[in-house]
Amino acid sequence: MTIHLKEIFEKPVDRAIEGVIKADDEASLRQELEEYVITNEVEKRLEHFLDAYNNYDTANGVWISGFFGSGKSHLLKMLALVLENRVVDGTPALDIFLQKSVENEILSADLKRAVSIPSKSILFNIDQKADIITKTQFDALLAVFQKVFDEMCGYYGKQGHVAQFERDLDSRGQYAGFKAAYQRIAGKTWERGREQALLEGPSITKAYSEASGADASAAEGILGKYRADYKVSIEDFASQVKEYIDRQGPQFRLNFFVDEVGQYIADNVKLMTNLQTIAESLNTKCRGRAWIVVTAQQEIRAVIGELTQRQENDFSKIQARFANRMSLTSANADEVIQKRLLKKTEDGVTALSDLFHEQSGNFKTLFDFSDGSIHFRNFADRDHFIQSYPFIPYQYALFQMSIQALSEHNAFEGRHSSVGERSMLGVFQDVAVHIADLELGGVAPFDMMFEGIRSALKSRVQQSIQIAERNLDNPFAVRVLKALFLVKYVRPFKPTVRNICILLLRQFDEDLTRLRKQVEEAVSVLEQQTNIQRNGELFEFLTDEEKDIEQEIKAVQVDLTEVAQEFEQLVFDGIVKTRKIRHDATGHDYAYARRLDDRLSGRDHELSINLYTPFHEQVGNPDAIKMQSMSRDELAVVLKPDERLMADIMMYKRTEKYVRQNRATALQPSVERIIGDKGAQNAQRHRDLTSRLKALLSEARLFVRGEEIDIRAEDAQLRVMKAFQVLIDKVHVNLGMLRGVQYSENELGRFLKQAEDGLFGNEAAGLSEAEQEIQNFIQANGRTGVRTTVKAVTERFERKPYGWPYAAVLCNLASLFARGKIEARADGNRGVQLGFRRLTTKCYIGF
Repeated sequence: MTIHLKEIFEKPVDRAIEGVIKADDEASLRQELEEYVITNEVEKRLEHFLDAYNNYDTANGVWISGFFGSGKSHLLKMLALVLENRVVDGTPALDIFLQKSVENEILSADLKRAVSIPSKSILFNIDQKADIITKTQFDALLAVFQKVFDEMCGYYGKQGHVAQFERDLDSRGQYAGFKAAYQRIAGKTWERGREQALLEGPSITKAYSEASGADASAAEGILGKYRADYKVSIEDFASQVKEYIDRQGPQFRLNFFVDEVGQYIADNVKLMTNLQTIAESLNTKCRGRAWIVVTAQQEIRAVIGELTQRQENDFSKIQARFANRMSLTSANADEVIQKRLLKKTEDGVTALSDLFHEQSGNFKTLFDFSDGSIHFRNFADRDHFIQSYPFIPYQYALFQMSIQALSEHNAFEGRHSSVGERSMLGVFQDVAVHIADLELGGVAPFDMMFEGIRSALKSRVQQSIQIAERNLDNPFAVRVLKALFLVKYVRPFKPTVRNICILLLRQFDEDLTRLRKQVEEAVSVLEQQTNIQRNGELFEFLTDEEKDIEQEIKAVQVDLTEVAQEFEQLVFDGIVKTRKIRHDATGHDYAYARRLDDRLSGRDHELSINLYTPFHEQVGNPDAIKMQSMSRDELAVVLKPDERLMADIMMYKRTEKYVRQNRATALQPSVERIIGDKGAQNAQRHRDLTSRLKALLSEARLFVRGEEIDIRAEDAQLRVMKAFQVLIDKVHVNLGMLRGVQYSENELGRFLKQAEDGLFGNEAAGLSEAEQEIQNFIQANGRTGVRTTVKAVTERFERKPYGWPYAAVLCNLASLFARGKIEARADGNRGVQLGFRRLTTKCYIGF
C-alpha cells in the first residue's frame, strides 16, 4: 500500500501554527502555551534562570540570545506569561507549563516557587513600541520603557507629559473625578479625548479645575505647562517603578520582557549604555523586585561588534548587570521543529523504521558534502532519522547559517534584520505542506526553503529570481538559482555541482547521474544569462549590482596572446618554476626553450618543452604528436581535453584587467566592495587554475623522440623533470663518454696535476674516451688547416650529440694539455701548463 508523507505525521502539517511569535499578539496565547516545547537545552537554561530569580543576589538582568528561529521570542513570551501566572482561556499558565516538565521535579519545583512570588509582566517588542521615537534621541531607550510602564499603569504612554499629568492627578486621588468631569463636559471619555489633547484645551481646563479645586485661570493651558516642564530621567523612572511596586505589596515584582533589544541598541553606543543604566537604577531602587529580560540575535558581543576601549568598559557593565544569560543554539530549533511539526504516528514510525534499514547504507553518499565544503551532521541512528524525516539534518544548520548571512547583508525588509522574518518552524512547515503528497521515500529539497522567506526579502534582492521565473523556460534551473541564493553568503559551503545535487535531492532512490547532468545543464544556462558566476568548480548567485559588473567583465576585450602568455606563466612559472633543469647523472643544468602549442615563447635553446594545450588542433590525435616528436629535440607534454580551461583563463584575464582599471576610480562603496570581492575571487581563481593544471600535468601524455614516456608521479613538477632527463639522454647520446664524472671549473688545476703526475692509471698512456673525442676533433681541424680555438671546442661538445657541460670540456682539455697531447697559443706566445686556466676562449689549440 502506498504511503504519502502527510499520513505519517501525528498532527496535520497544514494546521495553523504561528510561525512568528509576536510580543503583542494575544490572539493565540493558549495555542502558543500548549505547543511550546521545553527542549533539553531550554530546560537547562530555565533551571539556571529560575535559580537566579528565586534566589536574587545582585543581577536583575537576563539576556536571551540566539540565531534566527532558535525560539528566543517564544521563550520570552512564555516566561512573561508563566511568572505572572496569567490565566489563559480559564487555565493558569503555570498549569499548562507544568505538564511539560513532569519528568523534571527540580524544574517543576522552581517554577512553582517563582510563580508564588506575585508579579506583573510587561511584555513588548521595543522596535514596535518605539514607533514614534527615533533612536537618535538622547533618551530614546528610556522613553520606550517609560511609555510601556505608563500604559501598564493605565496612563497615556504615547505622550509622556499627558501620562505625567494623569499620574499627578492619580497620586492626589483626583484622577477618577477628573475623568468623570471631562466626560460630562466634553461628551466623550477621557481615553478618547486625550488623543486630541490640543483640541480639547477648554474641556480639559474646566475638568481639571473642577476635579482639583484650582482657580480657572490657574488651570488654563495646564497640559501646555506639563509639556513645557516635562523631562524624563532614568532616576525618576526607577522611582516611579518603585512606588508602583511598593503599592502592590512587600514581595511584589514588576518584570520587563523586551523583545529584540539587541538589534535596537546594536549600532548606538549611547543606547547600549542607557540599557545598562536602566537595569542598574532599577536594581538599586527596587532591590531585585524589578527584572529586565531581553532577547537579541546571536551573542551580545556579536551584536555590538568591534569594541573601542570605552565601549569595552560599557559592555563589561552590561555583562555585569545581565549576568544571567540564556543562549539558544540551532539544536534547540531542530528539536522544536521535530517535536511540534514532525512528530510521527505509530504506523509512521514503523514505516520509517523499515525505510531507515533499507536506505541507511546510502546516507553518506547521498548527503555528505565534499570538495572541501563544511561538514554537517548526517542521520545519527534510526531514532534520529524518524524524528527528522522528511528533512535532512544538514538543512537545519545550513538554513540557519543562510538566514543569518542574508540578514547580515541587509537582505530582509524592516529596520532590523529580525523584522518580518519567518521563523524556522514556519519555513519548515511551508516545505512540509508542499511535499505532503509525496510518497514515502521522498525528501525535502533545500531550494524549497526559499519560498518560506520570499515574502520577507527585499524586492531588489530577489529580483533576479523573479525575472528568471518569468523568462527562463527551465524550472529546474530556477530551482538551482534559488538554492545558490540561499547559500550565497555561507562561505564555508562550497557550491560545486555535486553539492548542488545534494541540495536538490527529492528522493532516496533518485538517479544521481541524471540529476548531475540536469545540474550541469542548469548552471550552464544560468551562467550564460549572467544569473550566476563560475569560479573554478564553484558557482555563485549574482545580485543585480554584481550582475552588472559581471556583464562588464565579460565585455572586456582580451587579446589571445595575453591568454597564451598567462597559460605559459601558469605552467612554466607556477608549476615547473625553473628555467633550467638539472641532469642527475652529470649534475649539469640544461636550459630549455618554452613552447606552447608549437609556438616559441622567449629565448630558443637546443632542448625544449612543448606544452600541447587542449586547444591545439592535434590534441585529440596524440599519435600525430608522437610521430612529430621523432624529429624534434623536445619533450612533448600533451594535456587532456578540458572544456572549461580556456574559458576560465580568459575570465581570469578579463577580471584582472577590469579590477586593475576600476580599482583606482572613485566608486560607490557597494560597487567598490564588489570589485574588491572580484579581485579576491580572481586570486582564488588563479590558485584553482594552478591546481587544475597540476592535475592535468600529472595525467598528461609525455613523448620524447617518438616514444611515450611512462613516468608515474603525482607531483607535476617532478614528473616533468623526470621526463626531461629522458630527453637529455636521447638527444645527447654521447654523454656516456664522460663516464658519469661530474666536473667543475674549480678542478682544472687538479686535472693538470693528475696528468703530470701520471695518476690516471691505465689511461695515463692512453686517453679517456672523452679526451680521445676532443683530440680527434682538433686533429681533424688541423689536417684541413683549420685553427681550433677553445671556444670552438666548447661549442662543439656542448651541443648534441654530446651535450657536455662547459666544465667537462675544459677539464678534458686541461688533461690533454698537461699530457703534452696539445699545446695552446695566445698572441703568438705558447701557454705554460699551469697558466692554462688563464687562457681565453680565443686561444688556438694545436699539436
